[in-house]
Amino acid sequence: MANVHPARHLLRARDLADARYFEPLDVPAMAAAAKLSPAHFSREFRRAFGETPHQYLLTRRLERAATLLRTTDRSVADICLTVGLTSVGSFTTSFGRAYGVSPTAYRAQFPPAAIRARVPGCVLRAYARPPYSSFREDSRASAA
Repeated sequence: MANVHPARHLLRARDLADARYFEPLDVPAMAAAAKLSPAHFSREFRRAFGETPHQYLLTRRLERAATLLRTTDRSVADICLTVGLTSVGSFTTSFGRAYGVSPTAYRAQFPPAAIRARVPGCVLRAYARPPYSSFREDSRASAA
C-alpha cells in the first residue's frame, strides 16, 4: 500500500466537518478520520488550512446558523442546537464575534421568513432547468 500524503487525510477530516457539522464532532474524532494523532492532526490542519480544526468546525456551524436565521423563523435556541452547539450563551457570543451582531439583531436585518412566497419544489425544478440539454437526441440526426 502506497503512503498517502497527510494533506489527503486532512481533506478527509475537513470533508467530515463540512458534512457532519451538526453532530458532536471534536478534534479527536476528526483526527481519527485523518488517521493522525490529535496533536499532530491539529498542527497539520492549521498549517494546511490556516485555522485550527475547532475554529474551522465552529465557522461551518456559524455559517449554517446564519443561513437558518435568514431563511427560517425558528428560535435562536433551536438553531443553536440544530447546528451542533449545546450552549445558547456560547453560541450568541461566538456569533457576535463572527458577525458583529447578536443572532437576533442579525435576523432583524432580513425580511421575515413568513412573508416569503413558498414555491413548490416541482415548480422550482421546472423553471430552473437549463433551456438546452445535452442529453437529448439531435433533431438533425433524426431528420436524415
